[in-house]
Parts: sequence; structure tokens; C-alpha cells
Amino acid sequence: MTQTIEQHFQPVLLGSDINVYGMARSFYEEFGIVSEAYSSAALAPTKYSKLVNVNVFPGFHDDPTFIETMRTVVKNRTNADIKYVLIPCGDGYAELVSKHREELSKDFICTAIDHDLFETLANKVSFYETCEKYDLPYPNTLIIKKDMVKEGESIKVPFDFPVALKPADSVMYLDADFEGRKKAFTIKNQAELDLILGRVYKAGYTAEMICQDFIPGDDSGMRVLNAYVDKDSNVRMMCLGHPLLEDPTPDAIGNYVVIAPDFNEDIYKRIKSFLERINYTGFANFDMKYDPRDGEYKLFEMNLRQGRSSFYVTLNGYNLSRYIIEDRIMNKPFTETIYGNGDMLWMGVPKKIVKTYVKEGQDKQDALDMIANGKWGTTVFYKEDSALKRYALMKYSFYLYHKRYKEYFKENKG
Repeated sequence: MTQTIEQHFQPVLLGSDINVYGMARSFYEEFGIVSEAYSSAALAPTKYSKLVNVNVFPGFHDDPTFIETMRTVVKNRTNADIKYVLIPCGDGYAELVSKHREELSKDFICTAIDHDLFETLANKVSFYETCEKYDLPYPNTLIIKKDMVKEGESIKVPFDFPVALKPADSVMYLDADFEGRKKAFTIKNQAELDLILGRVYKAGYTAEMICQDFIPGDDSGMRVLNAYVDKDSNVRMMCLGHPLLEDPTPDAIGNYVVIAPDFNEDIYKRIKSFLERINYTGFANFDMKYDPRDGEYKLFEMNLRQGRSSFYVTLNGYNLSRYIIEDRIMNKPFTETIYGNGDMLWMGVPKKIVKTYVKEGQDKQDALDMIANGKWGTTVFYKEDSALKRYALMKYSFYLYHKRYKEYFKENKG
């Protein structure tokens, strides 16, 4: 990439979490450019960083503050020659960008999809209907609506306990506060199901809840796939990861903390075909799990953005920022899909957590071998951004995981 190209675009990231830092680091590594970020709060992963300037606006995560702030940002620009590349790094921001796509596209390079398609894919109920249409496997599912949940009555599920339970609308669920709240639940019996459903709907959540047949096996059965799809709906890059461990903290269940590189031609081909057939554009992230009962990888959800742990893609040599800039700034023609096949272990926790909590077996041994051979990395520890304050804060953030695993692993993941 030439210096001229670098001087004529500016990454604009929405949020301030680890996903934002991962994208900012990707842009810095590839182009030596510092990102701008806009967020409703300042979070630890981007604090004291020289890779990203975080601009905080209280209430920015909701309208009308979001779109009013973006209009003000545009009015205050001083260089008309710079192209601003807008990248939402959270579910709420991705929805807001899609909602205001037509207006934002006048002033930003914006990869957002049509809002109707966004709503279809973001809601798990309609996403599973879409999976059905395009022959993508997903777990046996019962859709539970609010009016089905009545005090003193039980919801009968068509499969055995334990079952998985999660909200269909993850954005609405952010505002639901209740005792025992988790990002997703593994429900052990009927009494627990009745209790949690009652609490969810009393907390003000009104959308559907997804109850699913629990796929046996631990976190190592999971797979995560990140993709970039260009403006003409060509899949330019796909990278598959093999999560070995998830965060056991109730509000963070489902967040990967250890990902090994993986390659699966069948998964790549099925997801590529799906993305191109629905005319998708931008970043996409899929979570799935291997079902040993029938040998299928079954989809849990699709995030309409890159995942929070997606720096594993850049770490393995497929820099996330490269593809969007080649597509949207350089107008580089599509030639072929790049299928990731890396050799680096991504970690979001200390090495001791990996050694203690990853399930014994060949996957763990391979991970330990990668660590021993220096074939590993993190999102947040970066030698080009290692000021003392930042380094101390990140070390403390990693240290806190020891307490989390001692407190929650046995209950939620053991």
C-alpha cells in the first residue's frame, strides 16, 4: 500500500472494547495509521492506547444521540479529501449503522447491509428460518414467546434436559436486568427453565427466547468463522478458528478466550455459498458447534460484524483491515476467495488458564506446543503500544481471569 493511499483514508470505529482495539491494531500493523473511535463509554482495552483515539459521547449507543453525533462529526471535518471508513464493532452499533445506512453512506465508506436483511439475520428466530431455507444445519429449536410464559405453568420442551436457552434479540436483552442473568444459559431441569423464563420477561424483555437441544461436548467442539464480503457480495476472505475455551463469567458466556487455527473445506464452501446467495456485504462472524451424534457442525448465530475475538484472524496472517481497504478504497478487483489456514494460537487469558482449564487431549497438547514454540499472541499486548499505564492495566485485566475461573468455571463450564 502506498503512502498516498494511507494518507487518504481514516478508520472510524464504533465502540471502545477489545473488538475496537483489535481492529485499530490491524489498521496500525497494516498501514501504520491511527484509528478514530466513537463510543458511549471508555473501556479498558482501548485506554491509554496510541493506536486509537476514543471520543466519548454519553448515550451514543442509542438514537437520537447516535445519528445527531455522527452528523456533528461530519460537519466538523476539515479535510474533504479523506475517505472515512466506518466500522461498527458491536451489535448495537451495527444495527444503528444499518438503520441509517442511506444517510451515513453519503459521508462514510459504509459496508452495512439493507436494514430488512439486517433484522432477518440478527434475530435468531428469523436467522434459523433462513438457515432452513439455505440448508444450513442448526440445533433442534423451540421458539418461546412472552405470551407462552404464564405463572404456575411449564413450557414443555420437545427434547431432553439439559437444554440451551438464549435471547433471540441480543440488543434488547442488554437492558434486561434480573437475578441470575447470564448471556446464555444451560438449563438442567424444568424448574430452572420455568424460573429463568419468568425472570427474563418480568425484567422487561419482550422478544422471543430460543430453547435448543443441547449439543453434547465441551467448548472444544465449537468453531468460529470470520469473513469479509466485498461490495459486490464476493467473499474475499474466510478464516476458521477452533475455540478451546470460553469465558465462564455469567455476562460473558460464549465469549472465546482461546482459539486455535483450523481449516475445514466443507464449512468454508457452505458459508461462502450462503453469504453470496443472500447478497451480503461487510464483515460477518459465525458461531457453530460439532454435534458428535450426526457429524454436523450446527450454527448458533451470525454476528453482522467481526467477532470480539476476531484478532485471531489478523494474528494468523489475514489482516482484517487489508480486505476492506483493498475493496472499498483501492477498488481492487475480486480474483479469488482466500481460505485461512494459519498456525498461531490466540489467547485472551493468561497461559496458566490455558494450562489449567482447557480439556485434556490432543487439542490442548497442540496448544501447549504452540505456546512453547512461540506461536501464540494476544489482542491487547502489543510491543508498539506498551506504555507503562496501558501495560499495567492489561496485566491487571488478565489477572482478574484467575478469580473468574475459580468462581464460575465449575458451575457454568465444568
